[in-house]
Amino acid sequence: MAVLAQYPQYFDSILRNPDQYRVQIIYTQIDRGANNMPSFRPYYYQVDPNKYFYPASTVKMPTALLALQRLRELNKPGLNKYTTMITDSAYSKQTAVFNDPTTPDGRPNIAQYLRKIFMTSDNDAYNRLYEFLGQQYLNDELRKKGYSSAEIVHHLEVVMNADENRHTNPVTFLGAAGDTIYHQPMQVSTLAPQPRHDSLGIGYEKDGAIVHQPFDFSRKNRISLEDLTGVLKSILFPQSIPESQRFDIDADDYRFVWKYMSQYPQESVYPPYDTSFQDAYCKYLYYGGEKGSLPKQFRIFNKIGDAYGFLVDVAYFADFDRNIEFMLSATILSNKDGVFNDSQYDYETVGFPFMKQLGRVIYEYELKRPRKTAPDLNEFKLLYDK
Repeated sequence: MAVLAQYPQYFDSILRNPDQYRVQIIYTQIDRGANNMPSFRPYYYQVDPNKYFYPASTVKMPTALLALQRLRELNKPGLNKYTTMITDSAYSKQTAVFNDPTTPDGRPNIAQYLRKIFMTSDNDAYNRLYEFLGQQYLNDELRKKGYSSAEIVHHLEVVMNADENRHTNPVTFLGAAGDTIYHQPMQVSTLAPQPRHDSLGIGYEKDGAIVHQPFDFSRKNRISLEDLTGVLKSILFPQSIPESQRFDIDADDYRFVWKYMSQYPQESVYPPYDTSFQDAYCKYLYYGGEKGSLPKQFRIFNKIGDAYGFLVDVAYFADFDRNIEFMLSATILSNKDGVFNDSQYDYETVGFPFMKQLGRVIYEYELKRPRKTAPDLNEFKLLYDK
């Protein structure tokens, strides 16, 4: 990507060591034509669906969209994203959820899980949607939509083996009077693992000791950067992709997801977030690890992930003051010593600075890029909680 070569002070050492940093970038220019219809021109740097990166929390994005789709498919009167959702337990390592102190009435629901996923990348919220969908449905649907690289096969943060991840909790949706609208018993996935050889590094930590052999990611979640970009495009610009690749959700669901993808934690009422959740908490591209408040007329609709030294961000930028828009997706491995699972990563010195400067360099380029037609971005101007 020629534009990066113009900034050796930011990117030279990283671009000269592609194997060490495993950088992949997709930069998508957006131009508007008649009736404001968007056209897309993607540019790729080192993008390879066979070059593994751990997607971390980015898998929450397709999971969230499928949860909304599943509610529509069930087509039960009174069942929607605001319906009380009780998660029970029926198998090893499963845990139950009967209340949620972050909602106004204490009732758990899918809408609240989505808010937590997009504003602060909450792991428990993702786990509850993974359990509602079940491993089989989650993966079958993504592959049906053409996201063939996707293999989302486990919970996050909690440690479960493959058998425990195949078994997902019973779920019951309750009406206002406590009546059962829909009950789903425990599901058991028969999903066959894809043959993979995704081992990285020179060692990993296990039980406090270093094992001197590559760390095997082949049974961990996977989705390519191109498929993640496709998922984001499908939710922001559904008319621009084939109907078979879209998520079956309605106009209210689209706007709900847009809102919480771009709302800052400090703009949230429920859940209430303390000041440790800064505006840039989940905005790696352009902001890196920055703290403090961010401008309101510049919004990033995105989903990030970080784990095992990998940073990932898949984002759409809309600057309403300057009237520019673009998409940018990137991943980088910040793990110079090649040892995984030891919590010794180079996020602050390598990963976050790279993400910040990448976002800013592309933004500055977009400011100068000529456009035949100025975009009308009004549909992405949203009313936030506060």
